[in-house]
Amino acid sequence: MNRLNLITLGTNDIVKSHNFFKSLGFQTSIRGTESNPAIIFFKNEGTRIALYPMKELVKDINKDNLPAIPGGFAGITLAYNAKSIEEVDEIINKAKSAGATIQKEPKNTDWGGYGGYFTDLDGYYWEVAYGEDWEFDESNMLVIKDQQAT
Repeated sequence: MNRLNLITLGTNDIVKSHNFFKSLGFQTSIRGTESNPAIIFFKNEGTRIALYPMKELVKDINKDNLPAIPGGFAGITLAYNAKSIEEVDEIINKAKSAGATIQKEPKNTDWGGYGGYFTDLDGYYWEVAYGEDWEFDESNMLVIKDQQAT
């Protein structure tokens, strides 16, 4: 098991979240109708993302012993790796215009890059960052160079 294929985000308002992500430039496909989708899949490059109603996701995890619906920081962030400083600023501005809450304005980082954070309409934290040494493969996936083989 050495790959992650799908990240499903539980959402409190799937239609509103869908519109938010579309305004950021994500292309999607809908199962169900646009006004009442059952699930929405993103047609993004790299790892796939899906939107799913939070209550249904909680039931899907364990219908007999329901986990708590998240309300605070769950210890997970999603990251968009930009190809330039300008792209970081552009994405953060798009997110803000679409209704995101900017948690950290883009700035130089302590690891030598540039980035910021926003939370989407359901409170998920997104990092948008650029690193001068980053490379991308033919599928537009970030190439992580091994510093030390383990």
